[in-house]
Amino acid sequence: MTIYKPYDPDQPYLLPPILQEWLPESHLANFIHEVVGELDLGAIHKKYLKRKRDGRGQKPFDPGMMVRLLFYAYCTGKPSSRKIDMRRPATKRLPTGC
Repeated sequence: MTIYKPYDPDQPYLLPPILQEWLPESHLANFIHEVVGELDLGAIHKKYLKRKRDGRGQKPFDPGMMVRLLFYAYCTGKPSSRKIDMRRPATKRLPTGC
């Protein structure tokens, strides 16, 4: 049983087949994706594994995806959650892969 919402940055979509194909290789989002992939997020995962789910509410987002989103927002000068949320939906998908 998974404790997070599904997260697969290589998940095929109708057009384009893979989200990474929307961006050039040198794009900041690709760099952040690689950097966060090298981070040890084990402490965050342990916190979620210790929590007992009572069946209410939705599953949390994958911590790797959230860290990617926060890094991208800080790097592009949008550190506030409201500014992140105001970005267009397609743009929000690019740095995280979802």
